[in-house]
Amino acid sequence: MEKGTLFLIPVPLSEEASSKSFTSYLVDTINSLDEYIVENEKTARKFLKQAGLKIPQNDLTIYDYGKHARDKGNIKDFFKGLLAGKNVGLMSEAGCPGVADPGADIVAEAHRVGIKVVPLVGPSSILLALMASGFSGQKFAFQGYLPIDKVDRSKRIKELELQATKEKQTQIFIETPFRNNQLLTELLKTCKGQTNLCVACDITDENEFIKTMTIDQWKKRTDDFHKRPAIFLMF
Repeated sequence: MEKGTLFLIPVPLSEEASSKSFTSYLVDTINSLDEYIVENEKTARKFLKQAGLKIPQNDLTIYDYGKHARDKGNIKDFFKGLLAGKNVGLMSEAGCPGVADPGADIVAEAHRVGIKVVPLVGPSSILLALMASGFSGQKFAFQGYLPIDKVDRSKRIKELELQATKEKQTQIFIETPFRNNQLLTELLKTCKGQTNLCVACDITDENEFIKTMTIDQWKKRTDDFHKRPAIFLMF
């Protein structure tokens, strides 16, 4: 039996950006599918409605791979349709599936069992931030979350600053939104004054904020990024 295809479907980064994020191919694709693997069922259903889903939502099969489901289940349980020849969509809660997202495990399993994987065009906060930073897009590294412990975090920041300077490599990292201000304070305290820092916040939202300055210049400001999705870049 021929296996199905796993479509990786990007989700808008903010509600205000929904209309800017949909391509005709994406709309056609979701209207050809009735089975999904999603990080958050509630937001997934809302996205599908906004994107122009014509199939009644009651007819959809949706597997939730949110944190609690991942802790309890086996991702192979999500592959019954794919292995039986059905095409299935994979969606993160926001942005691109598999990029800073647990959906990477689903994609890896798809490759292991010989299922075709098709990524769709859509917004990635990491790449959008890099594009807008003015930093090197030829050589960069996404570091994910920095350590929570203050000593370990300070040490890691110094390592990334050295790596950025020595290798001319953009360092990209994130923080839980309610700890953004603490991370910014630590960056201003730890980094050299001439080091360049970009903060890209609420990307694609009407309140979008993207600014690149030296550490010394950032110290003269009083920005508040509390509970605002943000990407930090150092160069």
